[in-house]
Amino acid sequence: MTVGVVDIAEVYRAKEAEFALLLTRASADEDREKALAMARAFARRLPIALEELHKECGCLVLVKSAVAGAPHPRDLTPLLRQKVQLP
Repeated sequence: MTVGVVDIAEVYRAKEAEFALLLTRASADEDREKALAMARAFARRLPIALEELHKECGCLVLVKSAVAGAPHPRDLTPLLRQKVQLP
């Protein structure tokens, strides 16, 4: 069985930084609402993106920090970042 891994903590940290930056730059309620909408969209998109990774690679997708001793699992983190619209 092929194993793919994602660094979910990295993805969360990157999205949190993006969200925090938007909030600190927000000068109006409309800007804050946009930031909150982005956070809600991320929360909806993440589980869908993880399922897509599983289907696309045809592999078991695990959280990277939970894997120990697996021989060279495929790192799917860059693909996950794309799916949740992170640079």
